[in-house]
Amino acid sequence: QPQLVESGGGLVHAGGSLRLSCEASGLNLDYWAVTWFRQAPGKERKRVMCIGADGEIRNYDDSVKGRLSVSRANGENTAYLQMNALQPEDTAKYYCAANFRACKPTDPLYDYWGQGTQVTVSA
Repeated sequence: QPQLVESGGGLVHAGGSLRLSCEASGLNLDYWAVTWFRQAPGKERKRVMCIGADGEIRNYDDSVKGRLSVSRANGENTAYLQMNALQPEDTAKYYCAANFRACKPTDPLYDYWGQGTQVTVSA
């Protein structure tokens, strides 16, 4: 059964950094786009950034521009979300999801989801 597992979340002070990982098992991530989402308490889940199978990157959230970046290590079957200059408003549970091949301008049907990892940023 294919699976995505996020890790790397935690508690950081404002201005700090974290790198989240999305590791795939039972699935060759080389062929899949990976999208990162976040859901703050009491709010809807929001799409943040995507990296396509070909390395194309799409940013869906202007509030993270210049602070968050995505990458992938195909040999490790893992995608990453690097988060710098974190602010309290970045506090959320972060999820990764996979759809085949390419990032889409509108939400596609995602085939696989991780269980999420919590990021908490203190002021």
